Amino acid sequence: MKLELDHLFICTTAGAPEVDELLAFGLTEGTRNNHPGQGTTNRRIFFQNAMLEFLWVENEPEVRSPVIAPTHLWERWQYHHSGYSPFGLCVRPERGAALPFATWAYCPPYLPPPLQIDIAAGTRPVEPLLFVIPFGGRPDTFPADRRQPLEHACGFREITGLEMMMPRPGSLSPAVQFVHDTGLVKFRAGNEFRVDIEFDHGGQARRCNFRPYLPLCFHW
Repeated sequence: MKLELDHLFICTTAGAPEVDELLAFGLTEGTRNNHPGQGTTNRRIFFQNAMLEFLWVENEPEVRSPVIAPTHLWERWQYHHSGYSPFGLCVRPERGAALPFATWAYCPPYLPPPLQIDIAAGTRPVEPLLFVIPFGGRPDTFPADRRQPLEHACGFREITGLEMMMPRPGSLSPAVQFVHDTGLVKFRAGNEFRVDIEFDHGGQARRCNFRPYLPLCFHW
């Protein structure tokens, strides 16, 4: 089965001031979004094929409520202390194809019934939250009412590769192993949480490291 990246989220401090480093680098910010009932808010940057989301907790009682708690978004937001991954990975399967790994239905209050998010079951704390949303798609195909800025001063157009570093990864869960085997995202052991993002197939052989502000490196 072919999988595509829909978006990647990275947990940040409240308000995501870290994103200002990316804007100074030459990226253009899209609209912000919040998640009523889930207790989170974000800042977003869109590319032709996928989106980067920078997520923080605004409402602790909501994010720790019985419906939301199984996502471990609270623990992910506090990854420096909890040991949970600060990343979330949303993928798009081929249209009509059944997912090849077990999932559970997540129905946050901001989604109108009968919409749900399918979250991979059995993943480990150091692995990203792996999920599928019913309204995903390439940003360059969004209708006019959802259109976002896709032009960036730095020239980036598409995300073409992802590599995630995880401390003490052990054996990958079946769902994450499947994503690894497709080549969509490569997972490897390291001494910290970090994601390396390749843009436009890395044709210029350049890189930029945004640590310690974000656990993030760009390659282009």
